[in-house]
Amino acid sequence: MAVVVLLAGLSQAIPAEAARGVKIMKIFPGEGTVQLSKPAVRGTVSVEEALQKRSSVRDFSARPLTAAQVSQLLWAAQGTTRSWGARTAPSAGALYPLELYVVLPEGLFRYRSRSHELERISAGDLRSPLGGAALGQGSVREAAAVFVVAGVQERTAGKYGVRSERYVKIEAGHAAQNLMLQAVSLGLGSVPIGAFHDDKVRQVLGLPAGQEPLYLVPVGHLR
Repeated sequence: MAVVVLLAGLSQAIPAEAARGVKIMKIFPGEGTVQLSKPAVRGTVSVEEALQKRSSVRDFSARPLTAAQVSQLLWAAQGTTRSWGARTAPSAGALYPLELYVVLPEGLFRYRSRSHELERISAGDLRSPLGGAALGQGSVREAAAVFVVAGVQERTAGKYGVRSERYVKIEAGHAAQNLMLQAVSLGLGSVPIGAFHDDKVRQVLGLPAGQEPLYLVPVGHLR
């Protein structure tokens, strides 16, 4: 289990909701592993409509996501679609080098795609310190959830050598786009963020050695 180490200067940040006097809602208040609800495989928004409506949203309301919405977004990004473990996003050689995390008011969680579960990594709201690591971007501090895509290049390098870095980052793009199109279908807004200090994001989230943060995707209700 990863150990979370907060930067001294960032750990004092106050969550955006608390600063506005809004009560922070917790959708996974318990401890340990969370079994997520079964994802839907049919919706009311077509692929074409989701593509047309998708845009970068940086201004979110304080309304929390539901557990079902978090479940659906995680599945869209990295959920399994076949009994042998194929995922929603294509992967070079089916090696699946990505790790997916979600930062919520109640803590940091790692997504287990095969079992469709969340593993609680740490308690406490890391959105403000994560926003600090992302150059102070308000969308990271204020979104109901921030999805973090990390890559483990070693999983791909054994087969693809020097091209593994390219393949891992291409795959991160696949997963992020899936997540953002799913957000549209749920009536939510999102924005892909690549502007952050890698080392600071690693420290805020306590990422294990070998995991590189590639993408932050804040998601929430439109204001």
